[in-house]
Amino acid sequence: MTTGVLIVDDDELIRIGLRAIIDAQPDLRVLAEAADGAEVPPLVARHRPDVVLMDVRMPGIDGIQATRHLLATSADPPRVLVVTTFANDEYVYEALRAGASGFLLKRARPSEVVEAVRVVAAGESLLFPAAIRQLVGAYGPAGGDRLHAARLTEREAEVLRLMTTGRSNPEIAAHLVVGVETVKTHVGNVLAKLGARDRTQAVIAAYESGFVTPSG
Repeated sequence: MTTGVLIVDDDELIRIGLRAIIDAQPDLRVLAEAADGAEVPPLVARHRPDVVLMDVRMPGIDGIQATRHLLATSADPPRVLVVTTFANDEYVYEALRAGASGFLLKRARPSEVVEAVRVVAAGESLLFPAAIRQLVGAYGPAGGDRLHAARLTEREAEVLRLMTTGRSNPEIAAHLVVGVETVKTHVGNVLAKLGARDRTQAVIAAYESGFVTPSG
């Protein structure tokens, strides 16, 4: 299967570079490009990409607005991977809160770009625990009650705590000495109870609720 990608960036040189990296892979293909977030909905409807590489800062409709609108209006939205110059940026944090599955630095190596696209296309989140902690510590509101309202079981809470460290399902399974399918079930329950689209939103909810803290 080929993973279809939509590139959204107001810098033409960035778009050219990303297209060259992605189209060089046999399993990835750029379906379209856009220079503004306003172009995203019609392009997504027309091309049905699996992943959108979304510049977070654009002069028209920025990546935050475009991500929020896309995920709110599409019945089967693509995964959004934010592309940014600076990791510790409030725009990045707000894009993740809006539903992006992760972020990628514009200075990332070609191999990192390819791996990131494949990870989010597979339905996983591109989590950088240290970066998430920094972002929440700098910009995240505290005292949310999503976790209290979710009423997680003791085991679900334990799984969420391990998710915040960036552990994969097999790593969580090994830590808890249970099967991977059991972990998948717990992760699915956590996401459903929190109303989170993926692990990134669940981890952010954990920090914002004070379940875990940026200081550890």
